[in-house]
Amino acid sequence: MSGNELGLFLRTRREAIAPAEVGLPVGPRRRLAGLRRSEVAALAGVSVEYVTRLEQGRDRRPSPPVLAALGDALRLTPPERAHLYRLSKGADTGFTCRGQDSRAREVRPTIQALLQTLEPSLAVLVDHVGEVLACTPQYRTVAGATGLLDGSPPNLVRFVFTDSRARTAYPDWDQVADDQVATLKQGPFRADPDIAALVDELTITAGDIFTRRLATVPGLAPATGVLRLWHPEARELRLAYETLELPADDGQRLLVHLPADLATSAALYRLTTPPPGAPHPYAVFGPVRTDPPDPDQRRPGLRLV
Repeated sequence: MSGNELGLFLRTRREAIAPAEVGLPVGPRRRLAGLRRSEVAALAGVSVEYVTRLEQGRDRRPSPPVLAALGDALRLTPPERAHLYRLSKGADTGFTCRGQDSRAREVRPTIQALLQTLEPSLAVLVDHVGEVLACTPQYRTVAGATGLLDGSPPNLVRFVFTDSRARTAYPDWDQVADDQVATLKQGPFRADPDIAALVDELTITAGDIFTRRLATVPGLAPATGVLRLWHPEARELRLAYETLELPADDGQRLLVHLPADLATSAALYRLTTPPPGAPHPYAVFGPVRTDPPDPDQRRPGLRLV
């Protein structure tokens, strides 16, 4: 595993920001697409040498004011700022919130009931290592056809990296693989014995395609987006997803998928046909809109005061 998650996160965020985003000029001789260390240091009010020490892992305990200044300099979102803080507090790997008995495999009755209310959506409950704990019948119908649920127990991360069918199931496999690693690495992941065991396993079974990402992909996977899934019968499905985190003592998250276009809505209807005479389950609100809304459009019946 990478031993410098804080430095990796700071460096990748620095390299992802265009100078124009922070009001810096872009000269013709500039070679870097992102920010220089000196620019981050100037924006944060710290020395270049200190930024270098943080990125190289020679200093892993910046103070809260420095973390706040770095968050401002790097234009971090609130979830990214929280992640940055967790990484700084996770420099000592001797503590984990979940303890040695860290698996939360039990699904509370209220969560089971919640899954029922989400039907006919494609929803799945997974734990912090990607193990599938429960899902809606519609998710089982659609995802099961790809081979994703064949494991014992099914595990999303293990499927992506060790099952040859995953590259067919996910047309954007590289992005999906990056996101799975990022999800594993949220917070001080090295202290979690279950994640450590899975990482050791995948280091052997998946090799470079996993270890390379472990060393280069920072934590904090996107909580929402559009996933392309290839189904052997329905062909390509475009699914808008949301990630709903459950309380930390569970270590569980709920992934809910909705059709992102009309073609996917129709395909899901064919795959999960309701009883005769029942309304089209995906036509109540239409497909989820995934493009940014036009700010000039106004909802009917509302006026600005």
